[in-house]
Amino acid sequence: MVEKYMIRNWRSNDAPSIAKYANNKKIWVNLRDGFPHPYQLSDAERFLSIVAQQNPRKIFAIADDKEAIGSIGLMLGEDVHRFTAEMGYWLAEPFWNKGIMSKVVIQFAEYAFEKFALNRLFAEPYLENTASVRVLEKAGFTLEGTLRANAFKDGKVLDQYLYAKIRHEIT
Repeated sequence: MVEKYMIRNWRSNDAPSIAKYANNKKIWVNLRDGFPHPYQLSDAERFLSIVAQQNPRKIFAIADDKEAIGSIGLMLGEDVHRFTAEMGYWLAEPFWNKGIMSKVVIQFAEYAFEKFALNRLFAEPYLENTASVRVLEKAGFTLEGTLRANAFKDGKVLDQYLYAKIRHEIT
């Protein structure tokens, strides 16, 4: 049986799967500090209540035919950056190295450019997050540079890459 992976709206009954998969230090270490660790059911419920209020929706579930297995979303820019958005995502560890996220990022980028009339979509993975770098490169994002000493995570000052895709680069 071939499992299908999709991007869909979050559902209130996704809280248990979020808590199960998000409570993983290997995921937390690659995300911003707004993503809690340990990640508990109450964190998932709070997240879902926030996402349910978004209009338009900017954060979505990555799911298989049984449950939510990750998340992908946008932080829209403002003022002179109003046609730019930052993309963030995570995927449950049992689903790593299967090519899922590369396909999801390609689909989501197309959606983001269309729905939000963006000119630019970017991501800032930590240099140590080689899996995310591979995802972005497979999805056609271009490395624009290194942001030196740009973040503080898990007690360390970290460099980040800056990857971006411009509207006319959508295939």
